[in-house]
Amino acid sequence: MKKIATAAMAAFLLAACHSGEQFTIKGNVSDADSKTLYLEAATLNGITVLDSVKLKSNGSFSFNQPRPESPEFFRLRVDNKTINLAVDSTETVVIEAPFNGFSTDYVVQGSDNNIRIKELSVKQINLQRQINELIAAVRANRLAYTVFEDSLASVMKNYKDDVKMNYIFSAPNTSAAYFALFQKANDLLIFDPLNSKDDVKCFAAVATSLDAAYPHAIRTKNLYNIVIKGMKNTREPREQIIELPADKMVETGLIDINLRDLRGQQQKLTDLKGKVVLLDFTVYQSQNGSTHNLMLRDLYNKYASQGLEIYQVSLDADEHFWKTSADNLPWICVRDENGVYSTNAALYNVRELPSIFLINRANELQIRGEDIKDLEKTIQSML
Repeated sequence: MKKIATAAMAAFLLAACHSGEQFTIKGNVSDADSKTLYLEAATLNGITVLDSVKLKSNGSFSFNQPRPESPEFFRLRVDNKTINLAVDSTETVVIEAPFNGFSTDYVVQGSDNNIRIKELSVKQINLQRQINELIAAVRANRLAYTVFEDSLASVMKNYKDDVKMNYIFSAPNTSAAYFALFQKANDLLIFDPLNSKDDVKCFAAVATSLDAAYPHAIRTKNLYNIVIKGMKNTREPREQIIELPADKMVETGLIDINLRDLRGQQQKLTDLKGKVVLLDFTVYQSQNGSTHNLMLRDLYNKYASQGLEIYQVSLDADEHFWKTSADNLPWICVRDENGVYSTNAALYNVRELPSIFLINRANELQIRGEDIKDLEKTIQSML
């Protein structure tokens, strides 16, 4: 076996393990002759290779590593196929896996936690498949966008309800519950503690349980930081009377918005007079954020040359995520740093995200998204 742990990872393990005590991950990968199998640590700072072995015809392998003081996550990888694992003792985890179906068809023994992590991994793979099928149907015009949104919401709700009840709240003190919190679909967290009060509760349940057993662990402190930030970001706004500043109104009665774009330049909504404007309030870091922008891009590509402009207001809590996601979009992208407590969103009576408004060439607010039966035809009639 070739040891390829970095100095930084070695230091991490020295700080986090019991001297002399080790855990073992061993087993067999069939039909993988001459393939290299890697053992990797999945730390808060990313993935680090710890060890590797070139598999022989019998596919057997065995890795030994220092035991962590608190639950840590590892993975086996061959090519781009992975198996996720958690270790918190001197246990021996046995994996029997075929090369084809490595990530889904393996059998794990010696760890109830890792059996549940396998269940979660398979569920996540199936969830992503369902999402991909819905996206493909929209792109092929086999599914209306409104139907897509409802279908996606239903798929996500069913998944989250299952995982919350059967993996998080039922056993919040387990590595499987922690693993569930950080699963992703479309490269976004399925449980979003920065924008969902219900999801904050999931993180809080696991943080509390982890703190009881491992109060000084890095993962415990990180979870609590996420919970605190999530609670602040999703707190109920205090009831207040919103007074509309005089400079927010133009003569037509349109409520103006003046926010900074990706390059820090002020972008006024009312400066777009003479164009048909699709005003969009959205959260990029949401499950339908990418597909919503896909729909907008299709409209923009068709009608920008005829006078359509999109003024998109991000209410994302994570500025970096917004900048990264919006960097290649061709329309006006601005962000309200007040997030879901945006005064601009309140003035437009935004009740759900995303929310669309259409403004005509005379700077008049013409119609709200929920009143639009066919968005494309409505835009065509305004151009």
